Amino acid sequence: MANYIKAQQDILKKLQINALHAMQKEAIASIESNRNTILLSPTGTGKTLAFLLPLIKTLNPESSEIQALILVPTRELAIQIEQVARNMGTGFKINAVYGGRPMSKDKIEIKHKPAILIGTPGRILDHIDSKRFATTTIKTLVLDEFDKSLEIGFKEEMSAILSELSSLNKRILTSATQGVKVPKFVLLDKPNIINYLDNKKSSRLELKTVISPDKDKLDSLLSLVFHLGNKPGIIFCNLKDSLAVVSSFLETNNISHGCFSGGMEQKDRERALIKFRNGTSQILLATDLAARGIDIPELKFIIHYELPLHAEEFTHRNGRTARVNEKGTAYILQWKNQSLPDFITDAGEASIATKNKREPQFWETLFISGGRKDKISKGDIAGLFFKQGSLTKEQLGVIELKQDCAFVAVPKTSANVLVEKLNNSRLKKKKVRITIL
Repeated sequence: MANYIKAQQDILKKLQINALHAMQKEAIASIESNRNTILLSPTGTGKTLAFLLPLIKTLNPESSEIQALILVPTRELAIQIEQVARNMGTGFKINAVYGGRPMSKDKIEIKHKPAILIGTPGRILDHIDSKRFATTTIKTLVLDEFDKSLEIGFKEEMSAILSELSSLNKRILTSATQGVKVPKFVLLDKPNIINYLDNKKSSRLELKTVISPDKDKLDSLLSLVFHLGNKPGIIFCNLKDSLAVVSSFLETNNISHGCFSGGMEQKDRERALIKFRNGTSQILLATDLAARGIDIPELKFIIHYELPLHAEEFTHRNGRTARVNEKGTAYILQWKNQSLPDFITDAGEASIATKNKREPQFWETLFISGGRKDKISKGDIAGLFFKQGSLTKEQLGVIELKQDCAFVAVPKTSANVLVEKLNNSRLKKKKVRITIL
């Protein structure tokens, strides 16, 4: 027990987390002592860590087969969980597989079986049908954001996958939505339910309306963006077409932003999030795909350019701000002749008379054609930019290291010079291309 507590403390230290909060402690205790657990908690409250910590404890280091399966509704959530699990530094092999990337990559990664496999239902079922790994060794199943998986039509795939998992002795289901019926095929017998959905302190989330005299609301959106200054935030649209219109408008007005929607290629979606995380883009213009299951930092605000049709989407969008113990504001752009739906209450009118100074884009993102598989570390990359690029510590932004590439934030004013200096440099034994993303 003492060793487990120390290992947990070591993991938290690596993740730069001082202590677990009440929901995580209760969830961990439940998962450790019950065969079946349902964890209900708002977006952004740390559910991933709450199920990964007790899951790691169940793994057998002597086994060379898959022991735990985590099913998720989106590629972004699969990538996020994989990153968190790897950052824990447990020594166990962990891989994520999902649609939208070459199957050949999956085959390479799961040839040597990970202890934990994360994936979207369609891709996981492809691998099971092709018998690329044994299912009889899988003892733990996590259905993360299971309500979303059911909502976007994964029920048949999930049922087919679970019919192959004959050795399960632990099931963990998570959701940020209450009242979703668990399908019979999950075989969830007498689950212990941890419910923190009512514990979200509404006082930490402020709802503000911005009244627009025009139906298209674009000028009001611009006024609000200037009012908010350089704080990072998300602007939500309902449709890809309206997202394209808003994006063109922001570009015309020199507002640096990234786009994120289901119609984009997976690579472009991932890169939009990277540029948002490192500050190259201070605004993410997104559909509801960004309302949950993506890895982005705490935000001070989100903007509903278009209102969602249902209360659940409204809740999930708002969950990107005012997370855990932080405060945040959700702004509702409302045309003067528009009525708000019944699920929006207690929204006060915002005063946006003040126009804060909006600084020009400071960061630019550089792409490096080498990553973990080339034995390249963040330290290697930092060393290259310090020594050969002549950057100071203050001038080197966020470094994101992937399996086969890396991304580095540098001052926009230095980006072209750095590419000229450093392109075709050697990192470890690999000659890497360095370009502006």
